[in-house]
Amino acid sequence: MIDNSDSQSALYTKTKIKLSVIHMVVELTLLGVGAFTISKPLYQLLSPYIKNEYMLLIVFFTAFGGLLSIILFPLEFYQSYIVEHKFGLSNQTVLDWCIEECKSLLVSIVIGLPLMLLFYYFIKLTALWWLYFAFVVFVFAIILAKIAPVLIFPLFYKFTPIDNDELKSVLTELMNKHNLTVTGIFSFNMSKDTKKANAAFTGLGKTRRIILSDTLLQEFTVNEIKTVFAHELGHYVHNHITKNIMLGGIAIVVSFYVCSYIYEITLLGIGFSNRFDIAALPILIFYLSLFSLLLMPLLNTLSRYFERQADVYALKVTNDPESFVSTMEKLAAMNLSQKEQHPLIEFFLYSHPTIAKRIELAKNYRVATP
Repeated sequence: MIDNSDSQSALYTKTKIKLSVIHMVVELTLLGVGAFTISKPLYQLLSPYIKNEYMLLIVFFTAFGGLLSIILFPLEFYQSYIVEHKFGLSNQTVLDWCIEECKSLLVSIVIGLPLMLLFYYFIKLTALWWLYFAFVVFVFAIILAKIAPVLIFPLFYKFTPIDNDELKSVLTELMNKHNLTVTGIFSFNMSKDTKKANAAFTGLGKTRRIILSDTLLQEFTVNEIKTVFAHELGHYVHNHITKNIMLGGIAIVVSFYVCSYIYEITLLGIGFSNRFDIAALPILIFYLSLFSLLLMPLLNTLSRYFERQADVYALKVTNDPESFVSTMEKLAAMNLSQKEQHPLIEFFLYSHPTIAKRIELAKNYRVATP
């Protein structure tokens, strides 16, 4: 049984935020220390034995990244396993957790390896590497958004078409009113990992679909699920997936340009002769990681704006603010989400408006509706 009291939610949220900040600081610090102190000796250790520079690149980053991962492992395990069990949210065994982490690692390798090799190819090819590689990452993001629902997500969850005829009729009617065509509306077995609930609009083109967690389908009424569905429909109507890809592309170009400039002007001062020196590349990654943290508040602000748009859309098409409020209350209880938050924490870390603000939006809508 989940203790969904306000005090428990506040403690859980405070714990998760504290651990997230600690994780970011520790990870960035380790990356910086490793880039400026360990990188060159590691390269000197490996280079006499590996003559092919692309193979050397792979082995070097496997060793460098592996070392950082080993150091971060206790924090990762505590953050994603111990804390979730402590608050009664996780359904995973240690073995389950390890299997899911291994799957995530394999997916990261399959996606990251070709990107890393292309990155090194372009950084050797031209001083405009940042522009070429930004384009590659942008294309990868589009491809990933398209294939993820059919190739990646099924590695972690089992997806089945929803079988509740009443619910299917309600959601199909809502889609037809707005000329939305999707591959289907699917349930996924999120309960194998957690007691939390979630939903998402995923995919592009022929892979576009709505996914609803089994925990959501089990605990929420038809009208509440309709509210969640309408929110996801709002993301489609406002083209949020496309906008997020475009904004991500802009962020990538800006990040690569700024960091490549800083990288170039600092190389000589830290003992490297050219930008494609393998031992110097962790320094570039450190700059990119630092810059991404600086961009995070802006990207989160845009995300909260999109989420509010989707909330407003859900209220308009359902005209059911009472169900919206009860949906938010249930989500807060199931996910142990603190309803209110300090504005600065929300600004820097939250991709969604606080539950309190979302409920207030619905109540104001109710006041404005006869």
